[in-house]
Amino acid sequence: MERVLNEMKKHNLNQILVSDPASIWYLTGIANEPYERLWALYISDKCKPILFANRLFNIPSPEEKPDLPEVVWHTDSDDAVQMIADRIEKTGTIGIDKTWPAGFLIPLMEKCPGLTPVLSSDCLDDCRAIKDSDEIQKMKEASRINDLVNRRARDYVKIGMTEKEVASFIDREYVKEGAQGPSFTTIVSFGANAADPHHEPDDTVLKEGQCVLFDMGCKKDRYCSDMTRTFFAGQPTEEEAKVHDLVRFANEKAESLIRPGIRLSDLDKAARDLITEAGYGPYFNHRLGHFIGQTDHEKGDVSSASDKVCQPGMIFSIEPGVYLPGRFGVRVEDLVLVTEDGCEVLNHEDKHWKVVG
Repeated sequence: MERVLNEMKKHNLNQILVSDPASIWYLTGIANEPYERLWALYISDKCKPILFANRLFNIPSPEEKPDLPEVVWHTDSDDAVQMIADRIEKTGTIGIDKTWPAGFLIPLMEKCPGLTPVLSSDCLDDCRAIKDSDEIQKMKEASRINDLVNRRARDYVKIGMTEKEVASFIDREYVKEGAQGPSFTTIVSFGANAADPHHEPDDTVLKEGQCVLFDMGCKKDRYCSDMTRTFFAGQPTEEEAKVHDLVRFANEKAESLIRPGIRLSDLDKAARDLITEAGYGPYFNHRLGHFIGQTDHEKGDVSSASDKVCQPGMIFSIEPGVYLPGRFGVRVEDLVLVTEDGCEVLNHEDKHWKVVG
């Protein structure tokens, strides 16, 4: 909370409303999925935080959690937005989370015509981007499970199986290892389907000679993992092997540069230049990476548009790819932790191409 208050000062804000359930948990330790109901944490530099909660929500008692914020309760028949209007400063500026529905924000503005809303998500997102030691350990454990399940899936996949069949196997193995389940829809792509970076598994059957791409991640103790490995069902062609080696080189080049102070845009450039020089630049059609934590994609990206520099505690993906429409695709992805003097790669499964099936 102290870090968030400091960020508020940097943004010239003295009050914000936090609505993202992951951010509320981050600040209070209270986990809740509100669905369509109002759920918001008011933070001000002038008073104790206030949690606005529906009576249906399960919130610890002050005896169970002494550091609990003040709780203002409402029911489905109450005007919950009015309760917020009654407690906030009604003039000046208020920071609003990017996730708060217009169905709540617009009525609040109507009740407080002298108040100007501004986007304040950076006050939370910039804090969440720097993981503490407990968060780092949780993400390392999620990545350990991901490595293990990736290896099992590599040994499991066989010619004649469908993408859905292999994806279901991966999801079941996560649960066996104590994860809550996948952190996003598990991607299993065979052959030309791998040329679509966000292909979702379907009934495509694996055939001899096709590439096999697994983009997979699990969630353990609220924190996510994410990795991609690409294999071949049979000996790859000369071009397939060359492209795979190129993508791996790009991945390793970017990772070798990571240290505090380096610009995220420079990491993207290093990987992209390698792929472009080899003649495949137009087929690397996405950013190099994204931040990750409680959700698979958090605020922050490793791209040419990023103005951020690496800081110790950041965890993000490095995932160059080459996608040749109608033919095949290759992506190699790790999660990396920025350390005090470099980086630690959280995935340990070998990145060289292998024959499966």
